[in-house]
Amino acid sequence: MRKAICPGSFDPVTNGHMDVIERASKLFDEVTVVIMTNFKKVGSTTFTEEERAAFIRTCTQHLPNVRVDYYNGLLVDYAREHDIHVIVKGLRVVSDFENEFQQSIANRHMNPDVETVFLPCQDKHLFLSSSLIKQICELGGDISEFVPAPICDEITERLRKGR
Repeated sequence: MRKAICPGSFDPVTNGHMDVIERASKLFDEVTVVIMTNFKKVGSTTFTEEERAAFIRTCTQHLPNVRVDYYNGLLVDYAREHDIHVIVKGLRVVSDFENEFQQSIANRHMNPDVETVFLPCQDKHLFLSSSLIKQICELGGDISEFVPAPICDEITERLRKGR
């Protein structure tokens, strides 16, 4: 069975994230979306791990080979513990590649059985990031084109609560 991991913080999940997850689900028998703790952002996430997992489960109901989990350690350790040998990463811009490439080399050094596959995102998602979406929404902008429809209202309500 070909299994892969799609890791990220997904705070919140965007249409760009969903594009990568859906494309990965066509390439692999099983895809685990792993909500990771970004230690640069500890304490500054908007949504809890459980909320982010619920958003992704809602948005992937149509993908029977996708499951959702969360993990607070090294991704290569998660891969080893779950016998997964492929990490799928979406790329938007060149700076994404530089960072992800560096991480892929470190991951392979720590676990030579893990390969990283890069999926370039579609043009229409090149500018999307969770941070940008949060900023647009918090300032009253419409995010319906940027996040999956089934969770848009919930995200909007939550982000505008503080206004």
